[in-house]
Amino acid sequence: MSNFPFSTSEPRHPPVKLADQHVSLGEVIRDTLRARILSGDLKTGDRLVEGKLADELGASRIPVREALRALASEGLVTIEPRRGASVAFLSNEVARDLVEVRATLEGLNAKLAAQRRNDKAVADLQAVLNMGIEAARTDKVELLADLNNRFHELLATVAGNDVLTDMVRSLRTRTVMLFASAGAQRARQNWEEHAQILQAVIAGNAELAALLAAQHVHNAANASLRPPAAPSPST
Repeated sequence: MSNFPFSTSEPRHPPVKLADQHVSLGEVIRDTLRARILSGDLKTGDRLVEGKLADELGASRIPVREALRALASEGLVTIEPRRGASVAFLSNEVARDLVEVRATLEGLNAKLAAQRRNDKAVADLQAVLNMGIEAARTDKVELLADLNNRFHELLATVAGNDVLTDMVRSLRTRTVMLFASAGAQRARQNWEEHAQILQAVIAGNAELAALLAAQHVHNAANASLRPPAAPSPST
């Protein structure tokens, strides 16, 4: 069975109501705010006022407060005494630390994937890779973000280490804002690097897969953090 099943048939059961799911309102609000932060709708430094958010989302302040605390634990929100919550700012030092740790763990993730690969997992990864390359070619930005996440999640599934998966997922969430400024050219390079990682995984070359995955993170960071080019001198 595919990890990404799609069906055009009508569901045989009525849709599940939100109240029937084991998901708290705080979690729903957390996911909504996280998506707004990662999409750039809420930007670094923006104030996150509990009362205002509660009104916007049609909820009380309590689940909003829970959501903000959860996002603070992910590093996406900063909560300060008397000032309240705001979208987190990543200093250069914190950004460097995040990149170093994520690069190391992504390398381990790819190494394990190369050692534990199977035909089904490789086929699923190749399918996502093909879609990502096409989305990058046609500049489908929103689709690219989803496919990028699916590629890395699939790679983690192949690696088969749940502790590592949780750690890398958390770091990936915290670095999305950091890498968001990269343009279309980087998007295409991103999928070229994914292709190289996958080829190393398919070949079972664990050391090369680890090296490529770690370099992939550093390349993305360098593209996003590179200072703007100086203007050309006038002639």
